[in-house]
Amino acid sequence: MTSPSNSPKSPDHLDISSVRDLVRLALAEDVGAGDRTTVATVPAGARARATIRAGQTCVVAGLPVAEETFRQVDPGLTFTARVADGATCAAGQVVAEVAGSARAILTAERTALNFLQHLSGIATLTRAFVDAAGPDLAVLDTRKTIPGTRTLAKYAVRCGGGTNHRFGLHDGVLVKDNHIQLAGGVAEAVRRARAAEPEAAIEVEAESLADVDQAIEAGADVIMLDNLDVDVMRRAVATIAHRARVEISGGVTLDRMAALAAVGADAVSIGALTHSAPAADFGLDLNVLNVGG
Repeated sequence: MTSPSNSPKSPDHLDISSVRDLVRLALAEDVGAGDRTTVATVPAGARARATIRAGQTCVVAGLPVAEETFRQVDPGLTFTARVADGATCAAGQVVAEVAGSARAILTAERTALNFLQHLSGIATLTRAFVDAAGPDLAVLDTRKTIPGTRTLAKYAVRCGGGTNHRFGLHDGVLVKDNHIQLAGGVAEAVRRARAAEPEAAIEVEAESLADVDQAIEAGADVIMLDNLDVDVMRRAVATIAHRARVEISGGVTLDRMAALAAVGADAVSIGALTHSAPAADFGLDLNVLNVGG
């Protein structure tokens, strides 16, 4: 995939090999035994060039996945990106072109656009939260993702300027309310986590100022203030006094971001980035080069 030299710096590289199986599954789901309509109506030798355009202002994410989709249907297709993932596009702007077999382009179209629309939706919503948060409050994602798509969802968050939280349960220690209940309290849960994972950063959820006090006393590295009133969060940040990093979570919306950014926390985690982002609008327009034999 080629990108113009004046495109914005791309987000962290997406290892396309890590999502090839997902693309295969998506194509198998949509194409099944074959694209009956295309085979019935389009001559086998027909050639075409297609343009993919944004239907709205959005942050683009997923062009490498769209390219992989077209290439899996027909390795002979030529895919050229006209912007880089992470770029903001205007409505009507061409983001990519595809050329080659008309049949292959039509067969791959819906799956490629599904990936592009979903991931660009995540990136666009993330960018809105990042802009609203300002420079001092990091915007984090969560594990609230569509099963099987987490690699792509977290890539899209990076495209929008957000920061990835832990990828999965294997990737960090985060003590939440149910762990606390089963362990017998915040302090005991943190103590057990520290004993089991002495080299790990221990994050713990706090649902009250009393929980915050216990978390500090137990030596937590990160304290997540979960579903607390803004005034209580301010008091918690003052109490923590830089002895631990502070993360805000729960009920985070765009209209609350200014108030949350003023609390003094280090980060805010937002499940909506990946579980509720509306799809961005993209369309594919075909230009027939020849109809073949």
